Amino acid sequence: MAVGYGILGKKVGMTRLFDQQGRNVPVTLIEAGPCYVLHVKTVASDGYNAVCLGFDAKKEKRANRPELGLIAKVNEQIKSESAGAEKRAEPLKPVRLIREVRVADPTQFKVGQCIGVDIFEVGEKVDVVGTSKGRGFAGPYKRHGSKPGPETHGSMYHRRPGSMGGSSYPSRVFKGKPLAGHMGNARCTVLNLIVVRADPENNLLALKGSVPGHLNSYVLVRKPVRGLSRAKSRGRKS
Repeated sequence: MAVGYGILGKKVGMTRLFDQQGRNVPVTLIEAGPCYVLHVKTVASDGYNAVCLGFDAKKEKRANRPELGLIAKVNEQIKSESAGAEKRAEPLKPVRLIREVRVADPTQFKVGQCIGVDIFEVGEKVDVVGTSKGRGFAGPYKRHGSKPGPETHGSMYHRRPGSMGGSSYPSRVFKGKPLAGHMGNARCTVLNLIVVRADPENNLLALKGSVPGHLNSYVLVRKPVRGLSRAKSRGRKS
């Protein structure tokens, strides 16, 4: 995971926007935040630097006892830290999603802090981590993109997996043979998506391209793991 920053969000859908050059840009809208810091981890206490973010508040009657205990502990810590302040922070509600995000400097975060889309800038590249759509049990033609057989001339071989090995040799199926099986519903990451627009008032991020997952699925938008491509890095003047 990238060491820097990140935010939790929910996939809203896809639309199109026009940039300053008048080009039609397909974008994915993400309801990013507001996220609240529930816990701060450091190298001294946990062996690594990270923050636990909570997203998508829910009713207390929908939360179980561990979730209620966690939120009560967080609210107690917020109350003690803001005891001398003129304006006390409002207590947090139970959340539907809790995830860790690695950070470089944990001293910049405190429990109860709100994180929004303003941490990203237009034109910046981000990585999006989500869960792909589940396709159920699929054949090799759909699952791996295998080459189909002839469609006509009396062929009975259209979408079958094909030969898997002779009976004499190798007398087994080699590892990696594209076969039928469960497809989708797996964690996947899309790298280096460009932030086309950021709307802090409505907590919306517009990212160029597609994002894994169905509508209203949870995603993690984080700092990119990889930098510029080799071609761009070679062309950059030092």
